[in-house]
Order: sequence, then C-alpha cells, then structure tokens
Amino acid sequence: MNSQSQVDKDEILVSGPWFKDNQGRNLLLRGVNLGGSSKIPCHPDGATYNSKSLLNHRQVSFVGRPFPLDEADEHFNRLRKWGLTFLRLVVTWEAVEHAGPGIYDHDYLDYIHAIVEKAAKNCINLFIDSHQDVWSRFSGGDGAPGWTLEAIGMNIANIHCTGAAFLHQNNTGPLPHMIWITNSTKLAAATMFTLFFGGNYFAPETKINGEPVQEYLQRHYIESIKQVAMRLKGLPNVVGYGTMNEPLCGYIGWRDLNKPRAVVEVGAIPSPFQSMLSGAGIPQEIDVWERRITGPKLVGKRILNPDGFRIWQEDHDCIWRDNGVWDLDGRGYPQLLRPDYFENSMDGQQVNFSNDYYLPFINRFIESIKSVHPKAIFFIDEEVLHREVPVFVTTLDRVVYAPHWYDGVVLFLKLFNSYLGYAEVADKIIFGPWSIRRSFKEQVARFRKHAVKYMANAPVLISESGIAFDLNNKKAYRTGSFKAQVRAMDRTLRAFDDNLLSYTLWNYTSDNTNEHGDMWNNEDFSIFSRDQQNNPNDIHSGGRALEAIVRPFAKATAGEPLQMSFNISSKVYEFTFRHDPMVSAPTLIFIPEYQYPRGYDVIISDGNYEIDLKEQILIYYHSQTREIHRVQVRPSK
Repeated sequence: MNSQSQVDKDEILVSGPWFKDNQGRNLLLRGVNLGGSSKIPCHPDGATYNSKSLLNHRQVSFVGRPFPLDEADEHFNRLRKWGLTFLRLVVTWEAVEHAGPGIYDHDYLDYIHAIVEKAAKNCINLFIDSHQDVWSRFSGGDGAPGWTLEAIGMNIANIHCTGAAFLHQNNTGPLPHMIWITNSTKLAAATMFTLFFGGNYFAPETKINGEPVQEYLQRHYIESIKQVAMRLKGLPNVVGYGTMNEPLCGYIGWRDLNKPRAVVEVGAIPSPFQSMLSGAGIPQEIDVWERRITGPKLVGKRILNPDGFRIWQEDHDCIWRDNGVWDLDGRGYPQLLRPDYFENSMDGQQVNFSNDYYLPFINRFIESIKSVHPKAIFFIDEEVLHREVPVFVTTLDRVVYAPHWYDGVVLFLKLFNSYLGYAEVADKIIFGPWSIRRSFKEQVARFRKHAVKYMANAPVLISESGIAFDLNNKKAYRTGSFKAQVRAMDRTLRAFDDNLLSYTLWNYTSDNTNEHGDMWNNEDFSIFSRDQQNNPNDIHSGGRALEAIVRPFAKATAGEPLQMSFNISSKVYEFTFRHDPMVSAPTLIFIPEYQYPRGYDVIISDGNYEIDLKEQILIYYHSQTREIHRVQVRPSK
C-alpha cells in the first residue's frame, strides 16, 4: 500500500492539541464541506430562488445530495487529487425526517451509506455535519423539517408576510446580500431555538402532544442523527459527528425585548417585542438598515406586516403571550409585561447560554451517538458569530473545537481589496497587506488559545471558511479572470498555515452555476463549478482559485510542527518541525502536481527523502542527530 493511502486509511485519533494517526504522527487535515446544495431537497427542486420550493414539504427527497451516486468517483477523485481528503459531509434533520415525526427516509439513509462507501474506496475520511442555518428552510435557512414549526402552532405559509423571517422564495427583486442571517433574531428562528434549548424554563406552558416542547424537539433532532449513525455504523472512514452547525441562542439572554439586536444589520431589524406583535397580526413600524464598508447605516423605516396576517394557526395564540411575556390591556393595546423575561435562568442568575443550555444538549447528543459509535469524535461549533468561545467542555474527551472563520469584508460585502480587511473581535477595518496578514493570523490564533483554556487543549479544526466567488458583481464570470478570488482565498489560507490548523473549506457544490451559485440564498462559495469546466477530461477543470487552494502541507508529521508557509507566486514551500523520538514513521508532505507540473527540488536540513509522484507525497526520513528539521520545496529549474 502506498504512503498516502496508508495515512488516509489509518484511524484518526485525538490527543492533546493534535489529530494523530495510528503511528503517533501529528496530522493536519484538509478538506471541504460537501456540499452547499445539500441544504435543499433534490426532488422536487429545492433551490431557494424557486418560488415553489417550500410547497409539499413532507413529500421531498434529498437523495442525490451532494451529487448523484454515479458521479461520486469523479468528485472524490478530484478532491483527492487536490489533497482535500477530509470531508465535512452535510446532512440535515429535514433530509432524514421530513415526512413527519418518527418517519425516517430510509432511501436517503441508504443513499448516504452508498456515498460514504464510495468515499472510503477513494481513501477519503469524513465526519457528519448535522447542518442547519437559522433553524429551517421555512425560516430562511435550512435544517429542521417544516413540521417542527407547525407542531408549535405556526402557519408556515405566513412566515414571510408577517416578518417572522425573510425568505428568498418570497422575495421580489434583487436579494440583499447575507440577509438570510438576519433571520437569526426574527420571530420564527428565535422562537424555535429558544424552545429547543430552553423551552423547559422559558415556555413551560408549551407542550406538543403533552410532551414539553424542549424534550420533544431535542429528542427528534438527536434521534434523526442517530438514525444516520446506525446506518453508517461499521464504515471505517466515518470519524465522527458534528453536534450542530451554527447553533443560536434565540431569545435566551436577551436583556430588553424592546431593543433590537442584529447579527448583521441588513434590511428590516425589529425588536423581539415588535416581532411578536407582528406575528400576532399587529403591524409595526421598524428600522431598515444597509451594510456598507464604513459600517451599518440606518436608511429608513417601513411597516412590517401591513395587512395584519397572523403567523399562528387559527387555534393557536402567540407562544410568548401564552407564557406571560406580553398581553393585551383592558383597551386591547399590547403591553410588554416582562422586557427582561429571557435574561435570567432558573436560579435567578444571568443566563450563560453556553453553559446553561448548549452544553447540556451537547452532552445528551454525545451520549446518544456514542451508544451507536463508541469511538466517534465530536466536532463542536460555537454560537454563530460568537466573538468569544463558550466556556465549557473541560470534562469531555474525544472532542474537537470546530469554529468557523471568514474574511469579513469578502463575506459580507462580496468585495476584495488587498489593502482592506476586517478585525472581527475589535470590530474595525484594517489597512495594508501586512497589517491584514498579521491581524488574520492573530484572529485565527485565538481559537487555539481558547481550546487550550476552555476545552482541555482539544484539537482545532476550522470547519467552515472560504470566499464568495461572485466577487465584484460577478466580474470573473464575464472576464474569465479569477485573480481576485485567488488572492482572497490565499490570504485566508495563509492564516491557517501560519497557525498550523486543520480546516474544511466551505464548500464543494457539484451543481453550482454562475447564475445561481450554490442554489441556496444566493450564496456562491463552491470551489468547483461545471460552468468553469472547459475540459471535462482535465480533472482540474472546473476548479476555482486552485492556485491558492491546492497547496502543499505536512499531512503527517513525526513530531511537532513548528512553522509552515507556501508562497503562491514563487511556489516555495517551507516546513519546520521538532521530531518525537517515540515516532519511527517518516513525515509525509503533500506536494501537488498542480503546483509543480515540471517537478520540484527538495532541500532538507538532514536525513533523506523519497518522492511518490503518483500519490503526490514527499516522504521525509529525519535523522536523530538534530532536534529541529527543515524541508524546503521549490519548482525545478
């Protein structure tokens, strides 16, 4: 068996801050999220630009996501050629349990089993990403089945018109960029997440078939992912499971329900109380915002739900009115009875969402999946756009801290300028290429520091990062030049190289198009598109920004990696590590043919090496005469 196949087939372990293989080598894992369109049904067409894609939500199928089974070898072979052999496989609750509570789509489970088997045959490891964004397709994102909203009394046909969420399917005219994320603080998603994580305390009057709503929702969510684990049990390339993608706190911890709070200031931003009233059929005047390079700007006001539709079914009232948050006075005027209703937890202390509500769910999820897959590794995301890592998980083993990180200017404005960047924690614009590189390195470094401090020094894997490829009003699709995308992607990936971190890029979408991107909310992050595939016989054709993405990296190190860099202009790669006397296996470095089509020269500090051209691997045998070892690779002259 060749060297790369061996390391890809070895069991992936976690020990301290590193992933490890069976031979004790420290691993860097590189891969993608597969795939962007897995958020939506394949049949009927679930693309969010399709105005009819939310109809008949119990009669859908996700078979064919991330791609048809007969295309699997093509895509896996391409990813392997690019060195992206560790995948975050996107699976949604809706894909498994869309037909109704406890009704599982066994055709889909069989299909996912077949896809994972294909990945194994291509020496590709993966973990299951239990994916959601702002709860559900029916609240402007993806994840949960439509019946979850119906079960608490919502009429999902009225979600958009009441302002409970902004839906691409119901939008007319150009879709404001990133507006979907504003749904995180609007009525539909905020209510569902509050009930999911904290319904026992904050909504004691709300039950489904006599069962407390929190128990009902968590039980069904976890059981649906357990169904996936049961079907994949025994497949050697399934490393583990993500507990939940980008969890939200909903209203939990909100100090004043009269005050708006937005993750991103785009479009109409109501306060929670305004959302509740609008959902109850009482029109509200609210602020409208735009996101600009200089920051958010208030641009006007508008009436939310001017026609007075209700989000609640005829036999249901607003859940938050039922639970004493607000009511009508004797004259029929709405009154907010408890503006601080969600601020404190059961013991009267100020809410800590991560410890009080998210962590108990994580423990419950892990316990359930471990009953099926005892050796599973669990990938734990943080609350979306949370600026500080949740303080928890110090007692759990076999966990990985799996946050997301994006270049803010590229993400929110779909612009790239090498002199313009954004410092997330400081919330300020930064200028100049070197200042940006230093800032990005520091921004990413905080994940490692927090994992050491709060998560028992668990490994870190950036489970989502990438760039919007439709930068600058889709200029690249008209000119054929992706130089801006290459530079934008490179400055992100340099930050990960500088910190020696593993990552899975967002994303690889097999059916991406220049017109509709990843088929979901006008996002276009895929590193592959058929629209760029000029030569189907060339495995690289269709790839986007490959000059930055397909880069050398130390796949398996016989010791502690210390420094790594790759210059996409000169093609010079440098790697330094300290060897571990207890590890006898060689160091394996992925050297892609894509970057060195005419071969490469190797300069080493000591020892000797071999080259496996077929597997694109440099095999380095360090000597015992020195502690620190250096490897440099440059194009052959």
